Amino acid sequence: MIRTHALVKRFGPVTAVDGVDLDVREGDRYGFLGPNGSGKTTTVRMLLGLVLPTSGSFELLGSRRAQDVLAQVGALVEGPAFYGHLSGRRNLTLTDAAGPGGVRRGRRARVDAALEQVGLDGAGSRPVKAYSLGMRQRLGLAAALLRQPRLLVLDEPTNGLDPQGIREIRDLLLGLNRAGTTVFLSSHLLAEVELLCDRVGVLNRGRLVVQDSLAVLQAPTGRTQVDTPDAFQATQLLGSRVEAVDGMRLLVRDDDPAALNAMLVRAGVRVRALGPERRTLEDTVLQVTTAGSDRVGGPQRDADVEELSA
Repeated sequence: MIRTHALVKRFGPVTAVDGVDLDVREGDRYGFLGPNGSGKTTTVRMLLGLVLPTSGSFELLGSRRAQDVLAQVGALVEGPAFYGHLSGRRNLTLTDAAGPGGVRRGRRARVDAALEQVGLDGAGSRPVKAYSLGMRQRLGLAAALLRQPRLLVLDEPTNGLDPQGIREIRDLLLGLNRAGTTVFLSSHLLAEVELLCDRVGVLNRGRLVVQDSLAVLQAPTGRTQVDTPDAFQATQLLGSRVEAVDGMRLLVRDDDPAALNAMLVRAGVRVRALGPERRTLEDTVLQVTTAGSDRVGGPQRDADVEELSA
C-alpha cells in the first residue's frame, strides 16, 4: 500500500527526512511514531503529493504518482480545515465535490453515511464554528471516509476527543480495517497505538529507526517480573539473579518462572504476581528516540521545516 525507497526531503540546509524505507502492507494498522520534529508530517505530505521529494522514490497503492490514486485514499493531516459559517454537512458536500474523482451521484448518501460513522449525524446542520475541537476532528475524519477509501492516512485523529470519543474512533478504525481498509496512523498517544495498531515504524531525526510488528517489539525480554511485599527477603534469597528492584517489584533473570515461583513460596515469600516481563511500546520509542526529542532544539523541528517550506 505504501512503499518508500531512500526517501529524502531537504529544505535548504535542513534534512527533514533522511533515507526512509517504509513498508506498509495491505490490511495493516500501521502506527507511525516519533518525537515532534522527527519528520513524520513531512513524510506524509510527500506520500500525498503535497511536497516533492528531494531524492528517493515511493509508491502509493502501487502507483508512483500520488495524484493517480488519491481518489482511493482518505486523509486527515495537520488538523481539518473547514468553513466555519457553513454546516458540517455543507462542508462535507463541498469536500466531496472538490476531491479527486468526485461525482454528484450519491453525494448526499455519502455525506450522511460519513456523518453517521463518526457520530455527527445529529449535528450535521450546525455551523462548524459552533463545533468543539473534538467535533471538528470527527468532521475531518468524516471527510476522509467520504469515498470508502482503500487507505486511510491519519495524523492525530483523536486530538481533542474525550476518552469515550477516543474509544469510539478506535472501534470505528478497527471495524474499517476488518472490512478491508488499510490504516496508516501518526499519533503521540502510544497507549492508543498499542490498542489499535499491529505494525509500527519509528522516526528519529528524519531516519526510520524501528519498523516491525508490535508482537515482536513486545516479545518477552527473558526476565521475570515478581511483585511481592517481601522484596528484601526475595532479593536475599535470589541473589545475583535479581537485576532490578523497584519497591515491591523485582526483575529476575530466570529461565523457569514456575520453578522460581515454587522456590519463593517454599521460602515463605508472599508472591502477589509473577510473569514474564514484556517491553511496552513506550519503552521502545523512548530507547530509540531520546536523542531526537524536540527539547534539544535541533534543526529537525517541524516548525523550522514548515517555515523553510513556506
